[in-house]
Amino acid sequence: MIINLDMQSDIPIYTQLMNQIIEGIAHGDLQPGEALPSVRGLASDIGVNLHTVNKAYTMLKQEGFIQIHRQKGVVIQPDGMPEITPEYELKQYNQLKPIIAEAICRGMSEEQMLDITEQIYREISTPRKENDQ
Repeated sequence: MIINLDMQSDIPIYTQLMNQIIEGIAHGDLQPGEALPSVRGLASDIGVNLHTVNKAYTMLKQEGFIQIHRQKGVVIQPDGMPEITPEYELKQYNQLKPIIAEAICRGMSEEQMLDITEQIYREISTPRKENDQ
């Protein structure tokens, strides 16, 4: 899996890293039980502070996407992904609401918003072909 970070973005690096790993899982690039690089290794590979990677891994563990073992290292959650909870739904609602409000202010129709959402969903949920990676 290739990780692309935008060092000029307003989005914190650890958040970008978390999002990239979650997208990799959703896309099928990262499989349950698959090992991820160590904190030091990933930090070195992508050129960021190891505390940034550690924060991303810690949050991914708290959310149930990865496991951290002393012997095995960091692995994608082998027991399945976290389920939808009321807390998760509220979090998504609160994150999407300002995006949708801005889209409405800019004149985007409900149909356009739904089209974009469906396009993104299909793009992420469709496994990549080997030469697309």
